[in-house]
Amino acid sequence: MAQLTDDCFAFSGPLLPIDEVERILSERVAPVEEIETVPLGQAYGRVMARNVVAPISLPPFDNSAVDGYAVRAADLAGKDETRLTVAGRVTAGRTTRGALAPGSAIRIFTGAPMPAGADTVFMQEDVRVEGESVLVPAGLAVGANRRLAGEDIAAGAVVLPAGRRLAAQHVALAAAVGLTALPVRRRIRVAVLSTGDEIVEPGSQRRGAALFDANRVLLAGLIAGLGAEVTDCGIVVDDPLAIERAIAAAAAKHDLVVTSGGVSTGEADHVRAAVEKIGRLVFWRVAVKPGRPVAMGVIGAGTAFVGLPGNPVAVFVTFARVVRPLIARLAGAELTPLVPLPVRATFPHRKKKGRREYVRVALRRASDGIIEAVRHPQEGAGVITSLTETDGLVELMEDTTKIEPGASVGFLSYAALVT
Repeated sequence: MAQLTDDCFAFSGPLLPIDEVERILSERVAPVEEIETVPLGQAYGRVMARNVVAPISLPPFDNSAVDGYAVRAADLAGKDETRLTVAGRVTAGRTTRGALAPGSAIRIFTGAPMPAGADTVFMQEDVRVEGESVLVPAGLAVGANRRLAGEDIAAGAVVLPAGRRLAAQHVALAAAVGLTALPVRRRIRVAVLSTGDEIVEPGSQRRGAALFDANRVLLAGLIAGLGAEVTDCGIVVDDPLAIERAIAAAAAKHDLVVTSGGVSTGEADHVRAAVEKIGRLVFWRVAVKPGRPVAMGVIGAGTAFVGLPGNPVAVFVTFARVVRPLIARLAGAELTPLVPLPVRATFPHRKKKGRREYVRVALRRASDGIIEAVRHPQEGAGVITSLTETDGLVELMEDTTKIEPGASVGFLSYAALVT
């Protein structure tokens, strides 16, 4: 289990900027220590525990990038067409014997090893074949259409660095250099629970003033997408002792506990008090909208805790900006930086200075070819369709106070925010 100190999240300011959140997490949270070796088929989504080097070069030999004819550039006649004798053929997986003789060419296919002495390949559609000869045009650069041994990766080079979360292309690279298993950190274990008398399980009898709980389903999906193991700990009623016991029980078996609801300052918001009894909680009012009330701390022997707001949109935004980097640190994963892409706003907007704000938008291509951002008509933090009917978020930085239609703004896709 991850073991955090009880002051690793300590912050004394009234509002914590988003950049400060990531800095504190990167500097003060250590990853889980357990390492296991898994076969490639089980490596997807796992985090590399240490650097792995390539045992061979990739490609391991010079080979042809096209179907065509391998030649010696020294045989080519300046500005004129050159006639060469076709001395043989080589296909992928086969080799030729001896070096290519002067004045000769070899019929070659994509992926086949270059004959000794050959350094250039003409594409088959660029040449003319006459009997036992091939006529190749002038002007092709030396080394054209040839893949050099090791041009992808050299033997002994780091092929997969520590901290890399493995997608399909990374596992494919490991396979290409002959690896069959990889050292990875164990998956972190995350408990998810909701609090509140007003929410009930989907499919159960819903009383008049109740709402079906969507937050746990949202969080479970987001957390699983980051490669963690998720435990659904259900709904806890607004009772201080029940909340305290539920969080303590979850913390005993997990590296991170994530709750939604009950972290504000209302009379029925008991999460903060409960956590302070069983650990240390620094109540972060993060400078972000939607989602300012976010609680963070450490429970018991060192389990991380995050308490998110109750509204689903605020849950999504604060997960992306607080829980996502925390999970990355606990898992030992390098955090993929969020790089907003420039789009053109179609809407005016005003905001308070000093906080990061996120506006839900759909994208469209304008008549002049520019990608535009269209704000969702409903901005409430409880409007789930504002997430399902849009493509991502426009990020408005702390020093921005207003934008006008036509302004260039930064867009973050939902995919970028949860990977």
